[in-house]
Amino acid sequence: MRNRRSLVLSVGGICLLGFVIGCASSTPSAEGHRPRKHENGKGIGAPMPSVVVRVLDGGRKIDLGSLRGKVVLIDIWASWCAPCLEEMPLLDDMAVRLKSKGIEIIAVSVDENKDDARTFLGSRDKWSLTVAHDPKGTVPEVLNPPKMPSSYIVDAQGVLRFVNEGFDRGDIKKIENRLTALAAEGS
Repeated sequence: MRNRRSLVLSVGGICLLGFVIGCASSTPSAEGHRPRKHENGKGIGAPMPSVVVRVLDGGRKIDLGSLRGKVVLIDIWASWCAPCLEEMPLLDDMAVRLKSKGIEIIAVSVDENKDDARTFLGSRDKWSLTVAHDPKGTVPEVLNPPKMPSSYIVDAQGVLRFVNEGFDRGDIKKIENRLTALAAEGS
């Protein structure tokens, strides 16, 4: 019995360590994105799948697959992910800069408990980006994010164009450049 418990604890510890390393790792692929397959077998270059989330406060529904007419960044984050917490204020600052260009940033919390997300969000008086909540993990189930956080850039026609895996401070400028370039294409 004791050996079995030790084995279970050892395997559990190894799995947890692998998850933490995966969350903290922010090394993007050579282009900062890699084609990922959605549940429906489509990825970069395909329409963004229809996934419905609710705005954290207010409960308004957003279908991530029906946001045509504007360039959208969809970021998957959680309060327990350290790189996510560093990234969120930078994305919020970006949302302020890019709103006038028709670019929307939606940060989808995958925290099971809404209060965990709210506690983190309390670190700022006001957020300019749209914060949605996906407690059942439907968005990551469909998009299959390679790391936490992962950002998905969708063009004005609703087509997934880029995936940014993980987060590094240098990613912010790259993400902003991609968003503004796509917005300029649509003008």
